[in-house]
Amino acid sequence: MSAVPITPEPTEITEPAVTEAVDAALAAIAAAGDSTALRAARAAHAAEASPLAKLNALMRTVPNNQKAAAGKLVGQARAQVGQALTAREAEILAAEAEARLKAEAVDVTAAASTWQAGARHPISLLQDRIADVFVGMGWEIAEGPELESEWFNFDALNFDEDHPARAMQDTFFTEPTSAHLVLRTHTSPVQLRALLSRELPVYVVAPGRVYRTDELDATHTPVFHQTEGIAIDKGLTMAHLRGTLDHFVKSLFGDEATVRLRPNYFPFTEPSAELDFWHPTFKGGARWIEWGGCGMVNANVLRSAGIDPEVYSGFAFGVGIDRALMFRNDVKDMHDIVEGDIRFSQQYGMAV
Repeated sequence: MSAVPITPEPTEITEPAVTEAVDAALAAIAAAGDSTALRAARAAHAAEASPLAKLNALMRTVPNNQKAAAGKLVGQARAQVGQALTAREAEILAAEAEARLKAEAVDVTAAASTWQAGARHPISLLQDRIADVFVGMGWEIAEGPELESEWFNFDALNFDEDHPARAMQDTFFTEPTSAHLVLRTHTSPVQLRALLSRELPVYVVAPGRVYRTDELDATHTPVFHQTEGIAIDKGLTMAHLRGTLDHFVKSLFGDEATVRLRPNYFPFTEPSAELDFWHPTFKGGARWIEWGGCGMVNANVLRSAGIDPEVYSGFAFGVGIDRALMFRNDVKDMHDIVEGDIRFSQQYGMAV
């Protein structure tokens, strides 16, 4: 590869030097085919480092009796280059505008493109269906913050200070940790907020997003959805809880669905139970499905909300909406739920 010759710096203002600089500038301007190339030509031949600018800088070395002639020579040259740049810029901008108009032209005789409607996500549809069931029973829908106080998320719900759920490997804590704020691990804090803000009796269901430090795989996700309900009134028993849940599962899974309660432990209920239900239309055959937890509200939780457990009693429950979608509609992989592919949502109808 041959070396590019280096043009020596001008040492004096002469007509040949000025003519050479002008010719080079006009050639570069004429060769510029678009705005980018013209900007490069302007920088090379009209900016401070250009040959004409360097010649102009030599004016301070010209004897006084020659300054007028030298100034006229350089000034006319710079004006000629400037006029050439302006004219070429107008030509290029006009050509580019015409090209854009051609590219954006609409063929009014062409057939219209097919517009495809979107679809609401099946999680939203199922969440609304669940809400409709409880509204039909006279319950209220309640919402609360997803960034929650540790007191609402744990302390007021009777979680011990050393409970495993408080560990950072299970819960998302936010900085600074001294603020005691967490991404809620369940929607139970909404239930407590409802008790603090409403007159008794209270019948509230709280759907929403919750967060756990799980890895995303076929059956787990760090962000999922729950529906939790709480009822506080005089004389409520486990029989009322079972009747409510039985109506709930029948509304979602058919009249043959029924519930069973197995003893378990949860900090915020006593007694507590694991909620199973008989899924009559499960693909592969009817079977019992484990769905969530429930029980009678712990007296300590009632006291946290300023409610006398000697006068009022209540029950609470919580179920996973994502899990319900999986066994209700035979969804095999959690990735399908969270990735937002419109083809997945379209299988559930074009409800908007």
